[in-house]
Amino acid sequence: MAGRIRDEDIALVRERTSIADVISETVTLRSAGGGNLKGLCPFHDEKSPSFNVSPARNVWYCFGCGAGGDAIKFLMDADHLSFVEAVERLAARAGLQLRYVESGSAAPRSRPQQGQRQRLVAAHAAAVEFYRSQLTTAGARPAREFLAQRGFDRAAAERYACGFAPDGWDQLTRHLRQRGFTADELVTAGLSRPARSGSLIDRFRRRLLWPIRDLTGDVIGFGARKLFDDDDGPKYLNTPETPIYKKSHVLYGIDQAKREIAKQGKVVVVEGYTDVMACHLADVPTAVATCGTAFGADHIGVLRRLLLDTDAVAGEIIFTFDGDAAGQKAALRAFDDDQRFVGRTFIAVSPDNMDPCELRLAKGDLAVRDLVARREPLVDFALRHVISRYDLDTVDGRVEAMRRAAPLVAKLKDREKRPEYVRKLAGDLGMEIEPVQRAVLAAASAPAGREAPAAAPRPAAEPAVDSPQSMVEREALKLALQQPVLAGPMFDAVEAAEYRHPVHVAVREGIASAGGAAAATGGAVWIESVRDACADLAAQALVAELAVEPLRIDGDPDPRYVSVTMARLQWGSVTGRIKDLKSRIQRINPVSNKDEYFALFGELLSLEQHARALREQAAGGL
Repeated sequence: MAGRIRDEDIALVRERTSIADVISETVTLRSAGGGNLKGLCPFHDEKSPSFNVSPARNVWYCFGCGAGGDAIKFLMDADHLSFVEAVERLAARAGLQLRYVESGSAAPRSRPQQGQRQRLVAAHAAAVEFYRSQLTTAGARPAREFLAQRGFDRAAAERYACGFAPDGWDQLTRHLRQRGFTADELVTAGLSRPARSGSLIDRFRRRLLWPIRDLTGDVIGFGARKLFDDDDGPKYLNTPETPIYKKSHVLYGIDQAKREIAKQGKVVVVEGYTDVMACHLADVPTAVATCGTAFGADHIGVLRRLLLDTDAVAGEIIFTFDGDAAGQKAALRAFDDDQRFVGRTFIAVSPDNMDPCELRLAKGDLAVRDLVARREPLVDFALRHVISRYDLDTVDGRVEAMRRAAPLVAKLKDREKRPEYVRKLAGDLGMEIEPVQRAVLAAASAPAGREAPAAAPRPAAEPAVDSPQSMVEREALKLALQQPVLAGPMFDAVEAAEYRHPVHVAVREGIASAGGAAAATGGAVWIESVRDACADLAAQALVAELAVEPLRIDGDPDPRYVSVTMARLQWGSVTGRIKDLKSRIQRINPVSNKDEYFALFGELLSLEQHARALREQAAGGL
């Protein structure tokens, strides 16, 4: 087992490491002012960037999930490395030679046993060189012909490090064993597998290979294409799940495309390795592809962080699919995923049902660029596909098409676009706007997975996060978490019913379950007890955020500031109840329902008097 890395070397690694450079390989960072940077957190899903990096102090912190640390901690969390592995990777990056001290010995040594990830990555790097050298052999002629037939010359093959697995049972395995890799390491890496006889054999044989790299450029697996008719395996065979290869997170070409994706705010999602190569060579450098699995939520998370896909920054996600039935089905699945993006989502389908590789071969680079340029909004494609299944010359056909298409419009994340798509759908169906509008509203109100009722009430909207009411609720909760001794009695006197935002209500109930602010002394123990008392995960995350978020006051808070804050909180709640009460009174006939009318009117007068008192109290300082 390797010894401990010397403390002086760890300190030097931290000093020589640019935390912004390390994190920007995974997250697109933008200026946050004051020399700081921000982006979308890689450790939890979010729509607005709460992940902050301070290059001056070489630290990062996420206000959304509470994670934070230095560059070493980031690599440990992002790539699931041990402390030693993370330090070793940063040292290699900085060109530093680490020294190790064995337990009980003061003598440093310089060649420790590497961590598991480094060993697996090193094995893959050696395998790449082996497979590349095999591509020039006589036995690899079918692989070279495959590439040439698809328009890829030797330079393209070298650019993407294409290789060939030779016709032998254990050529790679023996090569890597001679390089010092153990049998367990090769099996764990997915490069070798046990045979029925018990010996170790290569996983890939007689196949064209593409190395699959992660965001940092490390090779973590391979994609292998069948070349021979007598090969009874699948057309494409990928590396199995390993400690470093998770197919749901991997995007082929991401290492070459990531900088252009961040620069252009655009990504093109294609279906195969040759499609990525064709797009890149045709000057569409933002193309990536999944590896042996459907495009899913984890892939979306990777792209959102690179695109900085937020409420403030909207990128473009362009899917390319074949025009056949399978491609159209994949496109409709993508529409469901579309709602997880903030940015605009498009689809590009070749009119000749050709993929980008076929299109480039048949019509040249310009045709590939034109394919991407002619993209259309994914919702337009989805609506057209759904409508095309019905006979619009009949009443039944138009009504059924409307019923099937309305949920697609109702799913649109940008609510401001819904009225325009209602009008477009009505025009496409040849119907009046009103019935289409009712169908969309009903679909928006229907529970997930159920048919929309004929008419459904619209759900009540919760207050926006940046509304005055929500802001004052946050301030009250911050006081209770950060200054419980000061705010305790006044804070505890205001019940959870006065809070409007559901997550704020959950935090307020968590504070009560933890014993109340008045009984707390503050500090980390108090914060943890409140987090543990919150059953809602969103509330737990909010507690961590509010515990460090600055109060909206210059200087230290005093009892007067607490009083004003709690008065403003109650005033917002009371005015909301007054508005609801006035609405009820307006719907009551004072002649036929005299008793109810005067009872509600008396309640209204009492609430308005209470609101005036709170307004005077709230005016005392803010």
